[in-house]
This record gives sequence, C-alpha cells and structure tokens, in this order.
Amino acid sequence: MEILKGSGFIPGELLAKINSPADLKKLHEDQLEQVSAELRQYIIDLVSVRGGHFGASLGVVELTVALHYIFNTPYDQLVWDVGHQAYGHKILTGRRDVFHTNRIYKGISGFPKRSESDYDTFGVGHSSTSISAALGMAVASKYTHQHDKQHIAVIGDGAMTAGLAFEGLNHAGVENANLLVVLNDNCMSIDPNVGALKEYLTDITTSHTYNKAKDKVWELLGKISKFGPNAQEIASKVENAVKTSLLKQSNLFESLKFRYFGPVDGHDVVRLTKVLADLKDIPGPKLLHVLTKKGKGYKFSEEGNETVWHSPGLFNKDTGEIIKVVPKTPQPPKYQDVFGHTIVELAEKNEKIMGVTPAMPSGCSLNIMMKAMPDRAIDVGIAEQHAVTFSAGLASQGLVPFCNIYSSFMQRAYDQVIHDVALQNLKVIFCLDRGGLAGADGPTHHGAYDLAYFRCIPNMIVSAPMNEEELRNLMYTAQLDEVKGAFSIRYPRGQGVMANLADGSLTWKTPFKKLEIGKGRKLKDGKNVAILSVGHPGNLVTEAIALLKEQDLEPAHYDMRFVKPIDADLLHEVFSTFDKVITVEDGCIMGGMGSAVLEFMADHGYSAKVTRLGIPDNFIEHGEPQQLYDECGFSASKIAEAVAEILKEKKQTRITKAGKKQA
Repeated sequence: MEILKGSGFIPGELLAKINSPADLKKLHEDQLEQVSAELRQYIIDLVSVRGGHFGASLGVVELTVALHYIFNTPYDQLVWDVGHQAYGHKILTGRRDVFHTNRIYKGISGFPKRSESDYDTFGVGHSSTSISAALGMAVASKYTHQHDKQHIAVIGDGAMTAGLAFEGLNHAGVENANLLVVLNDNCMSIDPNVGALKEYLTDITTSHTYNKAKDKVWELLGKISKFGPNAQEIASKVENAVKTSLLKQSNLFESLKFRYFGPVDGHDVVRLTKVLADLKDIPGPKLLHVLTKKGKGYKFSEEGNETVWHSPGLFNKDTGEIIKVVPKTPQPPKYQDVFGHTIVELAEKNEKIMGVTPAMPSGCSLNIMMKAMPDRAIDVGIAEQHAVTFSAGLASQGLVPFCNIYSSFMQRAYDQVIHDVALQNLKVIFCLDRGGLAGADGPTHHGAYDLAYFRCIPNMIVSAPMNEEELRNLMYTAQLDEVKGAFSIRYPRGQGVMANLADGSLTWKTPFKKLEIGKGRKLKDGKNVAILSVGHPGNLVTEAIALLKEQDLEPAHYDMRFVKPIDADLLHEVFSTFDKVITVEDGCIMGGMGSAVLEFMADHGYSAKVTRLGIPDNFIEHGEPQQLYDECGFSASKIAEAVAEILKEKKQTRITKAGKKQA
C-alpha cells in the first residue's frame, strides 16, 4: 500500500523508538507506564485533528502494551473484536509514522486488516467474531503441532452479548487448545450496554467476597512460573480454587469449561503484564476479566458523554471542545434523524408501532423514541439475529415493529429475515440505515448488498427514498393496515437534500402521503436516453443532468422508488420510448436494481443498450463519499460521462450502419 509519510506528529521519547513489539520488549517493565502515557497522548494528538474512533482505543492502551510486551506477536495470534479499539495496536506494530492516514482515502484502515499487516491476524469491523476466529486459529495450531503458539481474543462486554460470541465460547470449552479470551469490560459498546450479562458482570466486579477469594487465586497463580514442569499441577490447584472459593457468579464461564480469572484493573500495566505472563503458562481455554474505562486518561472523555466520545470527530485537545463547522446557510437533516422523529410521530397515531434496534439507538436515532416512549422502543444489545426474530415475535401478536439495523449489519441476520419473517409473511418494517457507501468506515460498513439480497426474498417489499420527504412517506405507507408482509426501506448515512428554510421551517416535515406500492415516478422528460435511479443517488442524477444541459444533452430521469415490486408500467414506457438506458444505484451491480431492469427487458422481449452504474463486483475501500462515488462511477460527473459515452456509441453505430448501406 502506498501511503504518505511525514505526519508532523511527534511521538514521545520511548514511543519514538518502538517500530515493532520487539522494540517494546527491550524496555524494562518500569518503563511501561511511560510508554502507555506516550501512546495515549499520541492517539489524542492525531485523532483530535484527524478524527476517528477515540474512547475505545484510549480505554485499552495499557492492555495493548501489556499484550504485545508479553506475547510473541505476530507468531502468537492476537485478534481484536470489532477493531475500533486497535489504534494503539497499529501504532505499536510498525504503523506509527503512517497512522495520520488512518481512515483517509488510500490510507490505512480504521480497523485491523490482514492485507495491511501480519500483526492484523484477522480482519474485523463487525462485532463478536474474535472468539470463533481465535479458536479456529488455536485448533489449527494444535493440528500442526505448534503447541507453543498462543491465541488471544480481546472482546468487549458489549460484543459478548451477541450469539456468535456464545457459540464460540461453547465450542472452545470442549477444545483443549491454547485460547485466552480477554473480556474488556467497560459497560459500553457505542451506547451503554443492556441485558442480563451486563448485570452479571457488574455483580462480579462489585462483590467483596468474590474479590477476597480472587486474591487467593492470584497468589497461587503467581507461583506457576517458579515450578517449571510442575506448572500443570499448580494450574490444577488454581482451577480447583476457582471452583471452590469463588462465588456462584463465576459459574457462567466455569460452566462453559473456561478457567475464569479476574476481574483485574485494566489500567495497571505492570500488573497486567504479570497476570498475562502467568496465564500464558496455563493450557486450555481461559478467560481474563479486565476492567477498563472508555476514554481513560483524557479528562474530557472520562467526564463527558461516552457515546459522544466514541467517535467525536475533530476536537480541541486542550479544552475538549468538539469542533463543529457551523454552516452559513440552513442544512438538511440527517436521514437517521428524519427516521427518529418520524417514527415517534407515527407511533403517536398508531399504538401498534414498536421500535427495535441492536445496540445502535444513537447511530440510528431510535434514542428519540426511547426518550419519548421508553416502553415502545427497545435496544436488544449487539444481537442482529435476535433483533429480527424478536421483531417477528412482536409482529405475530399484531404489533408493527420498525426494526432499524445498519445495512451491513443486517447481513448477519439474513436467515432470520427469510425464515422467521418472510416465510411466515409477518409484517416487520426493516429500516436499513447506512445503505450504500458508508465513507471512512470502509468495506466492513458499506451497505452494498441489501437491494440485491432482499430483492430475491418472497413476501418482501424493497424500497429506497430519494429524499427525506420520501422516507417519511415510505414509513407512513409501510405501517398502514392494508400493507402486508415485510417491507424494507434503505437510506444512506449522512445528510439528506431538503435544507430547512432560513426561518427554521422544516421543509421535509410535510403531511404524510400514502405511496402506491411498486410505483415509481417520472422526474424529467428527455430524449435519446433514460436514466433510472433508485434512492438517494437520484439526486446525483439531477446534478448530472444539470451538467449535461451545458452540452445540449437532455436525458429523461425516472425515480424507481421500489426495486420490488418494480414498476412494470414505468418500464414498459421506458423501453417503448428509449433504446439507451442507464441505471444508477448505490448498491452492488450484481443482482441489484439494474439487474432487475435487465430481467424485465429480457422477460418482455425488449432490446436496448443498458449501462448499469453502481458498486462494482469488488470490495470498496474507505474514503470520503465523493471520492468513492467517483471510484465506483456514479458521482454526478461520472453519470454525465456515462450519458455522453452511450450517446456517442449510438452516433457511431448509425455512422457504421450508414457506411455499410453505402458500401
């Protein structure tokens, strides 16, 4: 990867000498606190002016230093769950001098990525994958007789709520493989954690009896390194001590056949190194419970709203003031906020409506409903599969659930959508936030596939609004009694297009209007070529048409609005009138709206030149939306180029035909 060097950021005295974990290991343990302080400051310095995930990485600074100090990475496999806490890991593993390119187009990824570094042992971005991945690595090492190889999964208490994490724990308990699960317990994911597991972990950490028993365990554990060949015997004594001395709270992990240790202070780097060194000598599955604080070491994030400081954008590192550019003119709202306000408005009129989200109430703005109607808006934790089937259960009893899940996260619940919702023809309204290219979060977060993977499901309506008003009307239409079955509405991250008026009037908050299912609309008459768009990219088409007007080119523009059922009458009109058609979508070209148009053309015997613009058949990296639209070929300028090109082909074809006739 070609990335710029020379960030202008100066690391501390010790950090400046660390280009790999091998350099870290040269330091005396008494220097680790200074290294941790310098690493934390370096993250603060860069993120304050470059942006990115903040609180999570500050919370694991000491843990990161201790892990790389004790374990032989990358031979020992270190897997970070989700990965937004891995900034310190990246800086310590050879990427310090290019870290300023983090999340920037053509720069390093904001998440661990196998193609970026050998130290990134597993690509992440979605939660709860670390235990399963690390266990797979551990079993592979056992199979290949690499019995000295260690495998560490670092997972937060929020990510531990997902079913996949429990599946991994359940399997790991019966595999005699070298696996250490580090439970990073900070009571937070992006929003505060919910559920019984959170309460269970709180019980453990606040139990005085438990902590007295824990000291006895650590006393035994500290002897392991002194016993050499007898380490196994000591480990057995530790295990027995855990089972006989600790409170019943430890039964959760013990029942899964894990040796449980902790809780320990995740910000005491020297103690952490000693604990990890001892655990390294204990074979089999182990779980270390580490207590940390998100945003640790930076006054303003420690004292402020942890959700805000998860990814605060740019801020003044000296005052803690988050820097927000105040536009001179009124700006459109974010699509997510339109959803948040609209669902409350609808729920006030329809008592059957419920809101459901898997741990993203702030990200999707369901927190607006949670505040206004706390008994009707439910955060189920990081558990997309459960969110969908839970919504199906609500629907089976006559309620109308709006299940809001990011497009890329909905992929994790695909079976539930088919089996639990669509097969039973239950009315669940899926609001897919972050549809399309998600910007700096990159390929793990781009919502590239929902139009395609929902389009092929029976009993599923697939729609996408072109603007905020359309989003409101689709939500209104979906909840009407006469509309049956599953209904998906996808919209992008970020701002809409309907700017508020200077007097503060909300241009998007218009009276609700019922939309006819499966009907699009003609936005502009034209000649020679028709552009068919779906969703927000229709606004890019509008911009492209303005550019083309300067070239005396006037394409027609149709907003399909629904990908399924697709508007047959509108398509008959298009193919009866135009022999050149361009489709535009911010989803994958394979199987998406453009494919639906081609299928219609073939099924009805039409013949036309169809050019499909959208996300190509490869994974798109991170960058600003405009950069990614250009790369994928559906920015306004690229759409204009496609129109000019298809018309140029038409002109050349006519000349060729004329030449043949003359010949």
